[in-house]
Amino acid sequence: MGTLPKAMLWRRTDTPGTDLALLDDRRGLHARGVTAALDPIPFTCRYELVTDETWATAHLDVSVEGAGWLRTLRLERAAGRWRVTTAEQGDLARALTSAGHTPAGLPGTEEPDRLAEAIDIDLAGAPLPNTLPIRRLGLLGATPGTAYSVTVAWVLVPSLEVLPSDQTYRVVDGSTIRFDIDGFGTDLTVDKEGYVLRFPGLAERAA
Repeated sequence: MGTLPKAMLWRRTDTPGTDLALLDDRRGLHARGVTAALDPIPFTCRYELVTDETWATAHLDVSVEGAGWLRTLRLERAAGRWRVTTAEQGDLARALTSAGHTPAGLPGTEEPDRLAEAIDIDLAGAPLPNTLPIRRLGLLGATPGTAYSVTVAWVLVPSLEVLPSDQTYRVVDGSTIRFDIDGFGTDLTVDKEGYVLRFPGLAERAA
């Protein structure tokens, strides 16, 4: 396992927690990250994300762990199709129910064909994946008003359920991208490389 030259740290603003990502973006993106959060129950989420040189997702590996349970997911995209592999130890559904929450669904998806139009992934609670469509679609430096709608493979955390999600990215100015997802919209503040500095209601960059 090689080392990665950049580090970024986000502080969660929706729940006590952090997200640390190590990355190499010289030819596409290779990133490894770890998230720790309190809500809905305490958990850690470790992920590895790899894209091709155009910033289209090649694969995502995720491992989410809490007291008495562990789930893993691998999403791999090749020839326009997604392959989904999952595993589970312990009982996340029971842990959620015991804490007064709705039980989680099963990890992954039983209908991978629903993801056929997705080129990007999104990982709930992690700001890093928002950079993928921003870079892939050339939104940095684009004329204000430039907008694209995309379908992404959205990974819910901690369940690791995978759903197709329609998202829109629209350039407001050189450092602001309007992000809309399933009826929710907010203005992302990004740096000159397209990495999120501020995601209102979710996270802010600390380093």
